[in-house]
Amino acid sequence: MAPSYENLPIDDDEFDESQIDFTDIEEQYQVRLDEGLDAFVVVDGLPVVPEDSKAKLVKFLLRKLNSVGKVKDDGVFMPLNDEGKTEGYAFVEYSAPTEAVQAVKQLHATPLDKRHTMAVNKLTDIDRYGKEGRIDEEYYPPEIEPFQQKEHLRSWLGDPEARDQMVFFRGDKVGVMWNEKEDPPEPAVDRDNWTESFVQWSPQGTFLTSMHAQGVQLWGGKAWSRQKRFAHPGVNLVDFSPNEKYVTTWSHKPLQVDENHPVPSLSLEDDGKNYVIWDIATGKPLRSFTTIDVPSTTDAEGNPVKKKMQWPTFKWSSDDKYVARMTQGQSISVYELPRMNLLDKTSIKIEGVMDFEWAPALPRRDGIKTYEQLFCYWTPELGSNPAKVGLMSIPSKEIVRTRNLFNVSDAKLHWQSDAAYVCVKVDRHSKSKKSMATNLEIFRVREKGVPVEVVDSIKDTVINFAWEPKGNRFVLITTGEIPAAGVAVPPKTSVSFFCPEKAKGNVVGNFRHIHTYDKKNSNAIYWSPKGRFVVVAALQSQQSFDLDFYDLSYEKPKDDAEKDKDLTANLQLMNTAEHYGVTDIEWDPTGRYVATVASAFRHHMENGYHMYDFRGNLLREEHIDRFKQLIWRPRPPTLLSKEEQAEIRKNLRNYSRLFDEQDLAKKNTANRQVVEQRRRLLEEWIAWRKNMIEMLEDEGAEIELNGGVIKMEHDGEVEEVEEIVEEIIEETEEVIS
Repeated sequence: MAPSYENLPIDDDEFDESQIDFTDIEEQYQVRLDEGLDAFVVVDGLPVVPEDSKAKLVKFLLRKLNSVGKVKDDGVFMPLNDEGKTEGYAFVEYSAPTEAVQAVKQLHATPLDKRHTMAVNKLTDIDRYGKEGRIDEEYYPPEIEPFQQKEHLRSWLGDPEARDQMVFFRGDKVGVMWNEKEDPPEPAVDRDNWTESFVQWSPQGTFLTSMHAQGVQLWGGKAWSRQKRFAHPGVNLVDFSPNEKYVTTWSHKPLQVDENHPVPSLSLEDDGKNYVIWDIATGKPLRSFTTIDVPSTTDAEGNPVKKKMQWPTFKWSSDDKYVARMTQGQSISVYELPRMNLLDKTSIKIEGVMDFEWAPALPRRDGIKTYEQLFCYWTPELGSNPAKVGLMSIPSKEIVRTRNLFNVSDAKLHWQSDAAYVCVKVDRHSKSKKSMATNLEIFRVREKGVPVEVVDSIKDTVINFAWEPKGNRFVLITTGEIPAAGVAVPPKTSVSFFCPEKAKGNVVGNFRHIHTYDKKNSNAIYWSPKGRFVVVAALQSQQSFDLDFYDLSYEKPKDDAEKDKDLTANLQLMNTAEHYGVTDIEWDPTGRYVATVASAFRHHMENGYHMYDFRGNLLREEHIDRFKQLIWRPRPPTLLSKEEQAEIRKNLRNYSRLFDEQDLAKKNTANRQVVEQRRRLLEEWIAWRKNMIEMLEDEGAEIELNGGVIKMEHDGEVEEVEEIVEEIIEETEEVIS
């Protein structure tokens, strides 16, 4: 709209501009600095090149910049200095402010080559952080704070007696306890109201996690001081990466982050999100995500059944370099850490994908010398296409092995701890879909071509499967009947043991069945973290509370050993125990002790715990009201080489004698304390008697000492006082192995 000049007085000799209204023109053409600069970023850390190479550098830079948005034509301004060289930075204008935000998020700290790393910041941040008064005109060198010695977060590993710790959560109290074998545990720390829901160790035992309405706190050190806090209001679950570099927090309620609900460390971009992935070292969030709704399915009668949310939703690679999330039936998104950028900027499209699992260690496949991670996934039958199991290599996204499956109702993926094998437990239905059977598809990951061995001698449905840690044997539990919904233990189960045949060289033979124990009610398998020993139990059952302790490397007599000379296992049922109401089983990290727990989280009957040795011998039991959790503190990986560990195993009997002597000395110390206590009591009695005799003599009583009998005559009456003195003549102690 043009300004109106109709009513203005016009004088040819004198023209007054102040009487003209230019507000509509000024408003139309005003430069809005706040809005205009929001689409600009400053890119620093660029190579310094001469003017002739500037165009080539801009072209190279645009390939990076356009990956997150659209840079405007001539939107890169790279100034030159007096020498005709670039200054090492550039101003970049995007088409929209949102693209500038994504550039800062995804491109900041991106390496350009071995010597240059790109730094990307919003141009408006210069005004925000560089306002007058915030930056001093005169340079002052930064003050270096004096060094302060901090607590060693793994100091418990230096315990002179090599004891392990465990956390007790009972009632409103949380305590970290030293294990004392047969004796009651010794508290290292015990606090009221330490957590509001549950406690959890980090994977290597460095931190103890407590849960609160406002977020998560990590505790550690000898004084159990707070090390980190992560603000996530309403947090429900937490999950650590294997090497404790990152942690994921989740709440079923979306975050509310705005001016009325500010949250420390979180920004407006985190509003409405459910997941937050944090960097533990800095305490800062890396990225946040919303919960993906799990699609509902139908049962055999066509009724809708909503699947439970899978936890952990974000799954970590073994070296903390990648984290991935699955959109069921569609794709798997792999993110690179610590930038949390999508690998190759695209999700991996896998139609129908139902589940995936990372290899728990570097796969080290035959003939592959470059770095890779592997994950295994499976897809159901889609139309005329069979179900599939695949192994994918990351970061190349190459499918290194696939296997077609038919008549599949369900599948479960089980990696062996060294990533040498992955077992796919396949539940198959008959053509009429009236009967079920299970077979095991075992991928030999480290052998040439990744061959697949099929174990199809299983007639019943497998309800549980577990590999031996650091080994190649496994246990499975089968049932002829599929458990009904809400039934924890099927009517009858069988426990079967498998191991490889002996083979020449480093080759692992085919898997063979060792033995099956029938007519059981077992439903849970717990291997010792060191392998060899395993506990098979019935958990959360109202009918059975059995605990069976097995040894798969039992030293049999020579005659019996000849029968199984071709197998790599000698199976022996060592012991059977019962624990009424048992809900959880926990091995200590050394494999010497097993704790069974009746948790108040599940029921309120006879809560407490039992402590067993690895043979199944009961060491102690405690019934504790409102006992909720007992979790052993994990240990980090050993620093000893394989050769040093082998040397220790070779001389284990010599070490055992030393440990037995230390245990005996400790018991003798306890006995000496009892003897000293008795001696003090005796001395107190002798002193009291002496005082009494002196007092009676003062009163004129006649006293006769006859051995241990005191005869006192006072006013014609005789009173006898008999003293019995206990004396230890000899004490011997025998250690029974």
